[in-house]
Amino acid sequence: MRRTARRLRPAALAPAALGLALTLSGCAQVDTTAPSGARATVAQGAPARFGAVDCREAKCIALTFDAGPSENSARLLDILKAKRVPATFFLLGKNHIEKYPQLVKRMAAEGHEVASHTWDHKILTRIPDAQIREELQRPDDAIERLTGRRPTLMRPPQGRTDTDVHRICKELGLAEVLWSVTAKDYATNDSELITKRVLDQASRDGIILLHDLYPGTVPAVPGIIDALKARGYVFVTVPQLLAPGRAEPGKVYRP
Repeated sequence: MRRTARRLRPAALAPAALGLALTLSGCAQVDTTAPSGARATVAQGAPARFGAVDCREAKCIALTFDAGPSENSARLLDILKAKRVPATFFLLGKNHIEKYPQLVKRMAAEGHEVASHTWDHKILTRIPDAQIREELQRPDDAIERLTGRRPTLMRPPQGRTDTDVHRICKELGLAEVLWSVTAKDYATNDSELITKRVLDQASRDGIILLHDLYPGTVPAVPGIIDALKARGYVFVTVPQLLAPGRAEPGKVYRP
């Protein structure tokens, strides 16, 4: 099937993100691996534990943010630092990584996982293979230059993926990470509603999807963190959630 290109600029993220309301609706049946499945597949010689948290025992949940950095990211990083919560950032390249390089460096320096959300938020299932590679390689190159570490994770825009995307991700050493909790923060600035949606959907091994570029999101984060900690959750990055297993290039991970 011939792919047709469709440019989706960051400024158009809000209407484009409406596809998130129908999670993965643009995909065929996608084989996914749950965090527990990743933890059960441990590479030979891997450590028995991963850092201070073992998600085989702890009630873990991962906080992830798409489509940054943005003008709100510094405040978000301040909150995460004060709350001692790690997060996973799936960053856009154009008008984001290139605009806020110091924030990318800060994310990595403060212990967060820095990953890719493509360069220009193109829907990967609608573009040719060469463009898919460009959308994935450019942000990884930029992140590596800034942090000294090449990303191993990516999140496809709108969660839309297929076998061609899997194949190219495998070639580039990338695993795809989807989500189990969405606050639909692209559709509301109501921080209380965003908080409620996250808390209503949260479960063990969950992956929470938020976007720090929308004005209602960052103000909701302290309440989300405090409420989930009160329920006994431990916040981890996506690699910590999968450990002692590791994300395998070409595979798709979703709770």
